[in-house]
Amino acid sequence: MPTEVGCAPSAREIAVKIVADAYAWIELFAGTRKGEFVKARMEGAETVITPDTVLAEVARKYVREGIEEETARKRLSTILEASEPAYVDDEVALEAAKAYLQLEKRAKDSGLDRPSLFDAVVLAIARRSDGKVLTGDEHFEGLSETIWVSPS
Repeated sequence: MPTEVGCAPSAREIAVKIVADAYAWIELFAGTRKGEFVKARMEGAETVITPDTVLAEVARKYVREGIEEETARKRLSTILEASEPAYVDDEVALEAAKAYLQLEKRAKDSGLDRPSLFDAVVLAIARRSDGKVLTGDEHFEGLSETIWVSPS
């Protein structure tokens, strides 16, 4: 069962490969309670992996919100220093296509907006690396591959 914000992580959640979603990095940089949860999980993880598409998502958010470019660059550099980048190759692309169909069906059944292809890439990388997605994105809620950062 996913751990709630503020609860101590279980041994199972600590000793895993974490695939960090944009949601996780944004909360961490914002310094929120959710960000503290994210930080604790990342610090206890065996490995932290960040898909290259997550860098683009984080950059898009900061540009859209008018964050200074230098601040955005520093945060992107921090992500690259604190985690292992993962790239889309042919295997990830095929897994992402399958993951997208699954996420799309779940979203439709749950009345959610369609997921982004970025979401599917994150899930595909988690599956290919035997990792867990660290996120609060509702498209991932309830998936066995998710460590859920719940709303505070």
